[in-house]
Amino acid sequence: MAPPLLEVRDLRTTFPTERGPLHAVDGISFSLAEGEALGVVGESGSGKSVTALTLLRLFGPLARPRISGEAVFAGGDLLSMSDAGLRRVRGAQIGMIFQDPMTSLNPSLPIGEQIAEVLRYHRGLNSGAARRRAAELLDLVGIPDPRHRLDDLPYRFSGGMRQRIMIAIAIACEPRLLIADEPTTALDVTVQAQVLALLGRLRRELGMALMLITHDFGVVAAACDRVQVMYGGRLVERGTLRQVIERPNHPYTEALLHLVPRLDSPLGERTQPIPGQPPIVIGSSVGCRFAPRCTYANERCQQEDPPTFPLDVGHSSACWFANERGTVREVGE
Repeated sequence: MAPPLLEVRDLRTTFPTERGPLHAVDGISFSLAEGEALGVVGESGSGKSVTALTLLRLFGPLARPRISGEAVFAGGDLLSMSDAGLRRVRGAQIGMIFQDPMTSLNPSLPIGEQIAEVLRYHRGLNSGAARRRAAELLDLVGIPDPRHRLDDLPYRFSGGMRQRIMIAIAIACEPRLLIADEPTTALDVTVQAQVLALLGRLRRELGMALMLITHDFGVVAAACDRVQVMYGGRLVERGTLRQVIERPNHPYTEALLHLVPRLDSPLGERTQPIPGQPPIVIGSSVGCRFAPRCTYANERCQQEDPPTFPLDVGHSSACWFANERGTVREVGE
């Protein structure tokens, strides 16, 4: 059996604060196979984006997090690579699409030059070849009349078109892994569907793996093979798309699914918001982090941190009630 493309073990990202260490990512482990699409789901503050930024060490100069664990990508540990080694991986082997294209694209640089810059740096193309390839990439992501749009600045494009330009930059070197951080958040429903369809088509054509970060289970359902749910910097449930959507086990997963509008819901029925706010985990914590917002929580939940219980094959949940809410399998079964 081939080794996974990406294997993360006990990843931790901690930021120093005046009140103590803030545990943004707190001991998560997961893997991603070649060509697979993995959805990472959770509310803002759950640790999804910090996980992606940690893998590529894309923190600003003022942020000095303490990072530990392993993130083995294609045989090399991303966390122990030199800065120069990681720069050769970013863009070439791992592409990333950020949440807001207007803050990610250079507003004063033509889009053709922004794509060509990646090709010159990673592929060593000369200016003419990089420009021709930039036009091909714009055509690939669905930008009309691409050769005549190369010299346009980002403000000349709609939100959906700017997101497509970000995708063109991210796939310019045909990476083995594409990380998409909330790529459809600011888009209307129609454009959102177009972008997700584009990501699916590019994934098939280029054979790349996809790590899709989102707060919306509807987005995951349209694009992913497997799902992992994050809360308070930890993984609380994981499984195949069908397992998690049809048989959610963790109360937080269940609550997130109640936020997704359904066509078969009775007329006038509203989605059910989750009471309370996600935790900011500073210093040590006791008990299940979802307990203050959970309708099932008891005294044990408040005092003891639950382990991860295996359910069906590939499906697990970090909930003390896992054995009551689903069929628990013995480890190794």
